[in-house]
Amino acid sequence: MAAEGSTKAVVVALGANLGIAATKFMAFLLTGSSAMLAESIHSVADSGNQGLLLLGGRRAKRDATAAHPFGYGRERYIYAFLVAIVLFSVGGLFALYEAWHKISDPHPIEEWRWVPIAVLGVAIVLESMAMRTAIKESNAVRGKAGWVEFIRRSKSPELPVILLEDAGALLGLVFALIGVGLTLITGDGVYDGLGTAAIGLLLVAIAVVLAVEMKSLLVGESATEEHVRRIERAIAGTEDIDSVIHMRTMHLGPDELLVAAKVAVDGEDDAVRVTRAIDAAEARVRREVPIATLIYIEPDLMRSRQTADGTAVPTADE
Repeated sequence: MAAEGSTKAVVVALGANLGIAATKFMAFLLTGSSAMLAESIHSVADSGNQGLLLLGGRRAKRDATAAHPFGYGRERYIYAFLVAIVLFSVGGLFALYEAWHKISDPHPIEEWRWVPIAVLGVAIVLESMAMRTAIKESNAVRGKAGWVEFIRRSKSPELPVILLEDAGALLGLVFALIGVGLTLITGDGVYDGLGTAAIGLLLVAIAVVLAVEMKSLLVGESATEEHVRRIERAIAGTEDIDSVIHMRTMHLGPDELLVAAKVAVDGEDDAVRVTRAIDAAEARVRREVPIATLIYIEPDLMRSRQTADGTAVPTADE
């Protein structure tokens, strides 16, 4: 369900950005506004980014192979990281270059003066519609988490990327509107350049945030605290398993979780009984956390060691 929502948000954003990019380019050709050019390239970059997200989602669905036994789920993170690179270079750095060029040699908007205002107004409406879809789909999965926490903790890259891109697009349009508007009012093209610079700095900042979050996912993040608690409770509550000695989890993809646990069993139990207990524990974990697709449970005997005050503390061999 979450994957379907992510795809819907990406497709809606892609359609909106393609239409907006064409309109902005037309306005740039008519007026020569650097802010309109920066916004045009921004929309093109966003469209390419959404294409990358769709491609990453498609490639991540491939079955595991002998060379990649844990599957290709992390390809979604790789393509989302590429989005950050594109946004930084094609969007942010290009806008900053255009800003420097326009501020160094400012000139007013003399022809088709009010076309940029109309185009930016239409673009704001379309981006707001795309943003509304992204918010709606995100609300379906973020639960009680705040927006900052959702973007930082989400294991699915598409929705945070689209949210940040859409928010950046709306703010960028506002900056462009202010810069173009002041240029039209005063006749000073420097304001157009300053609006373009604000767009560039905004895109660079968003790209850095995305890169940091996607890097964390690529390195490998553990399950959420809620999932960890549910997994531990499911294992520890299994008959013939005394306790969870320690456990490690890692996301192989947004909807694929690796669980490795060492559990304490009674030394008097035979192999058949221990095996049945492990099978039961795995089944309980999958019921509690369906995305736990790979589960490895190692049995061990609980021992005790003496502390300095003579207290017995349970322990186990690593």
